[in-house]
Amino acid sequence: MALISSDRLRFPCEPWKLVESIHVPGDEGTLETLFALGNGHLGVRGAHSTRGDGELPGTFINGFHEIWDIKHAENAYGFARTGQRIVYVPDANNFTVSIDGEPLSLAESTVLDYHRSVDFSTGVYEETTTWACRSGATVTTVERRAVGFDSRGCLGLELSVSADRDVSADIVSGVVNRQDQPVEDHSVHDPRRSGRHAGRVLLPLHLQGADGSLRLAWETSESRQRIAMAVDHWISAEGQPFETVVAEDESSVRYVLAINSGEAFRLEKTVSYVVAGRTLADDDGGESLAADAEANLVPFSEILAQSQAHYSQYWTTADVAIGGQPELQQAVRWALFQLAQATARAGVAGIPAKGVSGSGYEGHYFWDQEVYLLPYLTYTNPDGARKVLESRHAMLPDARVRAKELSVDGALFPWRTINGLEASAYYAAGTAQFHIAAAIAFAANRYEWASGDASFRADIGADLLIETARMWVSLGFFGKDGLFHIHGVTGPDEYTAVVNDNLYTNVMARFNLRAAAALEHEGIADTERLVWRQAAERMSLPYDPHLEVFSQDNDFMTLEPWDWNTPKSKYPLLLNFHPLVIYRHQVLKQADTVLAMFLQWQDFSAEEKQRAFDFYDPITTGDSTLSACVQGIMAAEVGYGDVALKHFTEALFIDLDNSHGNTIDGVHIASTGGIWSSLVCGFAGMRDQGEVLRFDPRLPVEWEGLSFRLKVRGRLLSVELVQGSIALALVTGSGYSDEPLLIRVRDHDVTVSADTITVPLDTVPVPPPSIFPSVFPTAGLPIVRA
Repeated sequence: MALISSDRLRFPCEPWKLVESIHVPGDEGTLETLFALGNGHLGVRGAHSTRGDGELPGTFINGFHEIWDIKHAENAYGFARTGQRIVYVPDANNFTVSIDGEPLSLAESTVLDYHRSVDFSTGVYEETTTWACRSGATVTTVERRAVGFDSRGCLGLELSVSADRDVSADIVSGVVNRQDQPVEDHSVHDPRRSGRHAGRVLLPLHLQGADGSLRLAWETSESRQRIAMAVDHWISAEGQPFETVVAEDESSVRYVLAINSGEAFRLEKTVSYVVAGRTLADDDGGESLAADAEANLVPFSEILAQSQAHYSQYWTTADVAIGGQPELQQAVRWALFQLAQATARAGVAGIPAKGVSGSGYEGHYFWDQEVYLLPYLTYTNPDGARKVLESRHAMLPDARVRAKELSVDGALFPWRTINGLEASAYYAAGTAQFHIAAAIAFAANRYEWASGDASFRADIGADLLIETARMWVSLGFFGKDGLFHIHGVTGPDEYTAVVNDNLYTNVMARFNLRAAAALEHEGIADTERLVWRQAAERMSLPYDPHLEVFSQDNDFMTLEPWDWNTPKSKYPLLLNFHPLVIYRHQVLKQADTVLAMFLQWQDFSAEEKQRAFDFYDPITTGDSTLSACVQGIMAAEVGYGDVALKHFTEALFIDLDNSHGNTIDGVHIASTGGIWSSLVCGFAGMRDQGEVLRFDPRLPVEWEGLSFRLKVRGRLLSVELVQGSIALALVTGSGYSDEPLLIRVRDHDVTVSADTITVPLDTVPVPPPSIFPSVFPTAGLPIVRA
């Protein structure tokens, strides 16, 4: 059921904000995600600050996690041994306001007016509520929040209270350790959701507080990571707090005062978090770490200024404007805002699948970041893209060990991880997805191609390409047919697992081997380079001559077709059918072969792409949030404008409408990255890593225009599409090069400089759909029909 798009009275369409103008109970968890704030390092969910009004409130720090020993019911050699899960850090977003003895809450009090928003242009959350109190007073509370950017561990909170008559106010500002609160383990019913630890996670080290200031530190029980926080309060009235209470799971600062009619009482709460690993020198019980947190505190006004300055700069290069589509425009800017919140100040770290907006997928890093997020980062924030690749490079020692454990050479990166070790307990849909190695190599190659970073290859890029290439040639083998085969792998489509010659895997491995073989590097022996080239050129690519379609793997075309009379209530299939039932049917969780043809666009003809799309699109469930954006991109390239727009819109509202039912656990960050690619690579038709940057636009007929900017090799390229033409120009100044850039628009090469060049575009005809020979009838799924 739709949420944002279905109720524009409650959620009015504003170009630079997400707004809720009416409070309706029941959607708290989803809205906590949609209104969350973050900077890639620190994130706070958009929960109401009053106790009892939130569903899954919390604060997170990227990479701060707990570990445990994975207990396999039936163990085997090489299974993942160490589980990792992001930790809820002590949460400062807590206020209780009592007026004349009545605690105010959305659940229990009378609300006269309500309005909250998150402003994409400033990064500021604001919530205004007017209450009718039992004492007869009308009271208005205003809350504002922002996270720091230069001060990436800082959070600023402000509470303002005013009344139409003199009132007595009792205000409590709290810090709550939510990680160790009793709560249901939702992952029992849904593996996409985060589990909970059985024992205590945060062990108190240092607890100190007085006169409205708190200095607190904890250590995780098993991973031995440490976190400290400093909290200061400032009030607009004179006087000291009524009391300051400190405890391991809940600390508070309380103010009891009179508020005169027409006057506003204002409370500012500034918070600073610092995390560190435990060292032998740590013998002061966390006191020095708490002192570090205190040293990093900045005033609320400074946090606001940092946020506003960051977004002022961010939107000058990251905005994507759509002409004549206000609802789509708002949703696009929300997605771009989420990308900034997940990546801006992550530092040398991975990007969790939910960013820092929730605990979904345990806070792990997947291939999502290389395939779905690094295109956006590479062309809007190349420094950020490099840092993500640096974090992968830092995992190489563990990846080399893991490779040996699975009897392959080079490096084998974990399918899902925080600390560099494999954390996927289900190997069939985890470790078997060897294609993550090619994703990392692909992202490294794209970054070097697009950025012009002269030092990257020597520092990082060559290592990533070489070590992954070594893995591929030892994983695969030359068969009797003279072709190179890769067996026992799982591709992006997790509804077919542990197969032979998955097309996506082989296509991406071929790219990886070619890129590594092209390197001039003293660490590559001539014989090794020759083997890489031969493996690439002889790579087995399954093809069905009867259907004239590349097969997803060697056996996919022999599988029984799925029964598409399966009721909608049985989707996603992973929650309703045993994996073995799914694996033996022709049904996709997400785009697989189609994704290969998008990423390696040079390797396939237009006819091959169209036939693949026509065959696979109808049998793709979209149970994965990574699918719709890719399907839309390829639909646009093929020439199916209506289908492309349908898939794009579906992807755009995955979280805003909670269409997959798990937005409560955090934003699907990879999907938001896919939105950027849908616009830039789908409708604008950008393709890279060839001789030159290319554009083959497919602007939807309903749109007046599409415009965006890309950072390319030290230049800032402006792209503006309207019906019938594309305009290109270099934006000069602000440190960008004005050296002309050669770009290919369809079949024409143009030299782009500071002067705008406009290229006319002919309408792309819609091709007739492919016609396939009839497939054998399905025997049906009795379990579904029962």
